[in-house]
Formats: sequence, C-alpha cells, structure tokens
Amino acid sequence: MTPELQRMDWMPSPPLAPIDSPLDLDHLSRMTLGDSELEQEVLAMFAEQAVRLVAAMAALPAEAGALAHKLKGSARGIGAFAVADAASSLEIAIQTGHDQRHALAALKEAVTEARVAIETILKA
Repeated sequence: MTPELQRMDWMPSPPLAPIDSPLDLDHLSRMTLGDSELEQEVLAMFAEQAVRLVAAMAALPAEAGALAHKLKGSARGIGAFAVADAASSLEIAIQTGHDQRHALAALKEAVTEARVAIETILKA
C-alpha cells in the first residue's frame, strides 16, 4: 500500500495531563505534520481570529454562542486547550442562561495568554 493510502492508527488529541503552556506545541506539530512554516502561519491566523471573535462576542451578544463555538474549534486545532475550554464554558453559560460575564472574562484572559505565547513563538 502506498504511504498516501495507509490508514492512520492514531488521532491527535489533547494531552492527558495539564501542560504549563497556553499552547500544546506537540499537538500543533502533529496537526501541521511538523511543518514549522505552517505552524507559524496557523498561529498568526489564530491570534488574529481570536481577537476578532472575542470582540464580536462583546459587540453581538446574540451571536456569542456561535462565535464561541467557532473559537473553540480553532483553539483545539492548534492546541490552545485553555482557550477551547474557556470558549466551551461561555457556550454552556449561554445555552443554560447563566451569567456570561465571568465566562467571557475568563475567555478573554485565556486568549490573551495564548496570544502572548504565540507572539513569543513568532518572534523566535
């Protein structure tokens, strides 16, 4: 069987134990197949998108659930699991009618931490 047609026996997944960084770089490397240029491009796009989505959530509260869902998926894709968890918490708060202010504040903080880590990586 050619390498292109071989079945993958593993699926990239979040770490089993918490990591100390806002980004799981091993996960990112698996998702980009170790392509460092692609990693940098994806990180830069995520940093921009995260800021736009959080701003849109504040400006368009009726759309906040869908925007949080979108951010959650993007964050999981690059290994920003704290951002994904915070976006999920906001999504749940919206769905259940609980106070969203705390969840949105936690999401903003997680995004800020991820962006600082991304900026450090991109400057290296």
